[in-house]
Amino acid sequence: MTLTPTLDLRELEREIGFGFADSPILREALTHPSAIVNLGRGRATTYERLEFLGDRVLGLVVADMLLARYPTEREGALAQRHAALVRRETLARVARILGLDRHLILSRGEEDAGGRNNPAILADACEALLGALFSRGGFPQAERLIRRLWSPLMEESATPPKDAKTTLQEWAQGRGLPLPLYQAVAAGGSAHEPVFSVTVTVEGEPSATATGSSKRLAEQAAAGALLEKLT
Repeated sequence: MTLTPTLDLRELEREIGFGFADSPILREALTHPSAIVNLGRGRATTYERLEFLGDRVLGLVVADMLLARYPTEREGALAQRHAALVRRETLARVARILGLDRHLILSRGEEDAGGRNNPAILADACEALLGALFSRGGFPQAERLIRRLWSPLMEESATPPKDAKTTLQEWAQGRGLPLPLYQAVAAGGSAHEPVFSVTVTVEGEPSATATGSSKRLAEQAAAGALLEKLT
């Protein structure tokens, strides 16, 4: 059983500033894989393909915004800013601003598990929405929305944010401790969607384990999880 949004999608279209003219693509962008909708030709449609597209559109626009906003910064600093602006937490935040949590189409199980508040699901739906907007409205429409929503976020940090691994390393060094130790503990998933599990430890402190779609992302997630424990 699936749970469809209770609010009219026209409310979301007004928030986005673009009308999809009853195209099913907006519904597709809001449909979690747990609630697959089968179309007439048997094609299953969820937000995964649109998420792939939206991720690329967002990355390009944010990169262009950063180059214009920080004309003297080096590539490394720009990369840190970019990573912070397109990471899951930021996307989930934007999704809540748009009210996507109220419009998600989920299975009963995902709904009961708190899917509407799941940052990963919100982030995926946000990227899918951008993909849908690009697909139907073209690049100018997608760029306009991204600039409206991400410009305030870009102004929040005067200095380039540090990634979790760098912050954890500095935390350990500041206390005279050895560098954090990362250990891959599991690898699974499919060739299309791999899942890596990594544990990080700092001498004398509790460890933390996290997963990611690559070893690098899993290490970053584990470092972030350990920082939450330590601070």
